[in-house]
Amino acid sequence: MQRSLALSKSYVRPWNQIQKLPRSSHEVFISHRGIDTRRNLAGLLYDHLFRLRLRPFLDCRNLKPGDRLFEKIDTAVRDCKVGVAVFSPRYCESYFCLRELARMMEYKKRVIPIFCDVKPSQLRFEDNGSPIPEKEIEGFRMALEEAKYTVGLTFDTSKGNWSEFLESASDAIIENLIEVDREGLEIIKSPKQRVLKCNSLLITK
Repeated sequence: MQRSLALSKSYVRPWNQIQKLPRSSHEVFISHRGIDTRRNLAGLLYDHLFRLRLRPFLDCRNLKPGDRLFEKIDTAVRDCKVGVAVFSPRYCESYFCLRELARMMEYKKRVIPIFCDVKPSQLRFEDNGSPIPEKEIEGFRMALEEAKYTVGLTFDTSKGNWSEFLESASDAIIENLIEVDREGLEIIKSPKQRVLKCNSLLITK
């Protein structure tokens, strides 16, 4: 917990830098299969990140009666800085989970896979005559392949150390948030640098 707290403090940016960065209501989007992980890994991770003031999004915690499901989810995915895909044995059976994963990849978010009681090689979408359009199915499969070959975390719920896992997961998330913010600042600075360079060229001419 101490390392996570130290990292979270380092993530508190100077005010002038924060003003330049787009403000999102949720910084971390957690995709998970509720039946597998809502009451354990995903829920505990959400609580841990919330205590670190990292503004996580978890459907069962943030959605309320009257919300338009896809609209709210898509907005949370689009506005987040880092995505966390909690893969579990029944993750790929859920249309909603696969749609969230595909959206994260489409928006080119940094995605941290967590393989919970499942191996990357076991992740596959089985099309058993579902009415899902072929183009969307292809998007699901591409997103799964991309996630499989992304460095992530593994956890065995029956043997693993929960405290150590939450610490490792939050460290990885915070480190990625810091990198995303650095990239954002570089993008913001670069247009000004290009303008200054062009002006200097015009003056010398």
